[in-house]
Amino acid sequence: MSPRLLRWLHPGIGVKRWVALVVGSACLTVLGLFIALGKDLITEIYRKLLSSFPYQNLITVLAVLLMVLGVVGIVLGVQRALRSIVRGISAEAEGRTGEILYEQRLLKRGPKIVAVGGGTGLPSLLRGLKAYTSNITAIVTTMDDGGSSGRLRRERNMLAPGDIRNNLIALAEDESSIGRLFQHRFAGDVKSSLDGHSLGNLVLAGLQEMNGSFDKAIEELSLILKTRGRVLPSTLDHAELCAQMEDGSVVVGECNIPEVRKRVHRVFLNKEHVKPYPKALEAIRQADIIILGPGSLFTSLIPNLLVTGLAHEIEAAGAKKFYVTNLMTQPGETDGFTLSDHLKALEPYIDIHTFDFVIVNSEPVPEDLFKRYKAEGQVPVVNDLRNSSRDGLQVVPTKLLDIVELEDKLTIKHHSRRLAAVIARCARDEFQTSLMPKLF
Repeated sequence: MSPRLLRWLHPGIGVKRWVALVVGSACLTVLGLFIALGKDLITEIYRKLLSSFPYQNLITVLAVLLMVLGVVGIVLGVQRALRSIVRGISAEAEGRTGEILYEQRLLKRGPKIVAVGGGTGLPSLLRGLKAYTSNITAIVTTMDDGGSSGRLRRERNMLAPGDIRNNLIALAEDESSIGRLFQHRFAGDVKSSLDGHSLGNLVLAGLQEMNGSFDKAIEELSLILKTRGRVLPSTLDHAELCAQMEDGSVVVGECNIPEVRKRVHRVFLNKEHVKPYPKALEAIRQADIIILGPGSLFTSLIPNLLVTGLAHEIEAAGAKKFYVTNLMTQPGETDGFTLSDHLKALEPYIDIHTFDFVIVNSEPVPEDLFKRYKAEGQVPVVNDLRNSSRDGLQVVPTKLLDIVELEDKLTIKHHSRRLAAVIARCARDEFQTSLMPKLF
């Protein structure tokens, strides 16, 4: 007998007793059948053992009883054996067998979706999409040069991890507990080099050091988080985002662009040729659905399109394509922008007419929040495209407002489930009906 089989016989595993119950119950079932039917194979045994039985009319009752006990024993034994195996492999999986099967079998049959963006708006979309499919690829910019990400770029010579971290957490199987841990930001009364750093960013930095590359670090963290999908950088090249403002001045650095509070004329990279990450291009080619946004227009979405060849692959892809409009304008980036202004700003970087749908919010912002956001320089993005279609683009107004509490204040975000649901409705052919959760 092989060593692997012998391990199942080791005391304390809790499987042998149930296997024995199944075998014994199967024997009882077979015996009951033989007694009930009186097969030729045991005619002699039947004659010798039971022909002299004083209560012949009870033989049938005995046979049925044996069969019932056998079937019950088989069912109970199989159930308990499977429970012992599941409990041994993963204690947290106990009681979640249906959910695990749903994820492993059904979600893997879902459409291949590529979502392109940054680290603030895109996670809201991913949280909704992971209820429909586990074939999700988020392609994310790594050019952030502010905060914890900027410090790690300068000190550790690594790509900006912040947007990658946010999207990995959004795709995590259990975001609630792991999210709080990896989003924790060090702060305290004592000055420290850890101040301001996100724990998730530091974990990615450590994994890069251990594995030798940024992309392998992302893969490792994906395994730790048990993500439903993957997150890829648009490039592994180090590049800086630059912006030429309408007054002709040039601003270098992603975090500096909104700070100057000037109207952006164009954005570009400080390198002429920035190589795309091959896996990102492959994901775009194989996608059933491609989604651009939501996210900061000039500092999250367009930087991905500046990577050589990435915009061309999106344009050439046969997938259904969506552009998800931001809920609010952004100070220093899209002040006063309407929906048509967003589309016009994208045109120098990608042929927006190759897209099929534009998703825009139609739900009014509550008055108290509207006043607060307006005081901060933000107003809702107005849908100024009254026609349902524009040059082949179908505009889909939908109630997408979600008000959540972040950092002790109410914040407006995209409603994850509603956003995913409207995409599923628009691309119904790409989604299997059995995978469609309730459409909110």
